[in-house]
Amino acid sequence: MLTARLAVKSLRNRVLTTSLTVVSIALSVTLLVGIENVRVGMRESFSETISQTDLIVGARGGSIQLLLSTVFGIGSPSNSVSWETYEHFRDHPAVAWTIPYSLGDSHRGFRVIGTTDDFYERFRYRDARSVELAEGRRPANDAEVVLGSQVADELGYPVGDQIELTHGIGPMSFVDHQEHPFEVVGVLGATFTPVDRAVYVTLEGIEAIHEGWEEGAMPTPDFSGGALPGVPPGPTVASGQAGSGDLEVEAITSFFVGTRSRIDALRLQRDVNTFVGEPVMGILPGVALAEMWRSIGYAEDALKLVTAFVVLVGLLGMVVSLYTSLNERRREMAVLRAVGAKRGRIVSLLVLESGLLATLGCALGVALVYGLLLVAQGPVENAFGLYVPIRPLGVTELLYVGVVVLAGFLLGLIPALKAYRNALVDGLSLRV
Repeated sequence: MLTARLAVKSLRNRVLTTSLTVVSIALSVTLLVGIENVRVGMRESFSETISQTDLIVGARGGSIQLLLSTVFGIGSPSNSVSWETYEHFRDHPAVAWTIPYSLGDSHRGFRVIGTTDDFYERFRYRDARSVELAEGRRPANDAEVVLGSQVADELGYPVGDQIELTHGIGPMSFVDHQEHPFEVVGVLGATFTPVDRAVYVTLEGIEAIHEGWEEGAMPTPDFSGGALPGVPPGPTVASGQAGSGDLEVEAITSFFVGTRSRIDALRLQRDVNTFVGEPVMGILPGVALAEMWRSIGYAEDALKLVTAFVVLVGLLGMVVSLYTSLNERRREMAVLRAVGAKRGRIVSLLVLESGLLATLGCALGVALVYGLLLVAQGPVENAFGLYVPIRPLGVTELLYVGVVVLAGFLLGLIPALKAYRNALVDGLSLRV
């Protein structure tokens, strides 16, 4: 107890050096623990974005590309799937339900997704949570739209407002679908997943806004009725009249599948991947996600290695600080020896000081991690649609903290042994 009190008072007497050393260790621990905490949190967030979906079917290409573009809204799909192919697998005996998904255009940077009522009834996230409407109702025709919670919050659209979609999925476009406005009829509740960052219409709504765009360009205006450029047309609407409901869906981007059993999922995946009618592929979401983590595993390991070196540098800085302070503390050590402190007590004092510095640095570093998570949680969710949970330290993080504290005590032996070798007369004699 006496040694601990002496160690605390010694650190308080050197408050500037102590503070700088603690901050140095804290920053390195923040980096080490923070990266691991965010890594685990992001994996949990990704894995909880979609659940109870056994298979995702889309155009043949990369499994990670299909997963990212369909579930997370990252990137673009390689191709589309014909409606006939979708119907073929929808009626497969192994299929319990399906959710067709059609990635359309965008609205002020938010993706537009065409789907059916099956999305609101069947889609699950975080084990078994369903998508619910916080306000309004589902779209009933090709001129109605439902907004994700974040879209509604950022753009401030109330139910009943009119919006226009934009051609393409980029953040900027010079072509709006002014000929086919949509009415906001509902707003989804917050899910803290990419679902919040999308605009939802019917499959017929996707077809309606692309009528006349079959060649990939804006349809040429028809002036045969006497309308001139710059003159507003009359109230007549083209053949894809808003809300007419007579549009036929020709293709979708992908579809989610729920099978009757896990064995059926594997059998259906084989049938999809060997389908000769169209080049399509089926992926198991969990397997594709694991493949993605493996592909970035080398980058994670490299980042961990760099972070470990940062922590080592912080601890070595602490050792250097204690070692160089020994010359200033020669008289202090000599006085302690003169009043009866044995060499072992001096060693214990310096080792305890080193351990206290490491412990304080770890405590401050962990506090900084949670403080940064509290501050960054909202912006990360708004920017990427990913919810990073604030959770207790896991086994890996606790192991990291324990290793840093233990290393602090062990590295304290370096200046302690130097002080151990100093004779009593070294501290009491004057040096010229």
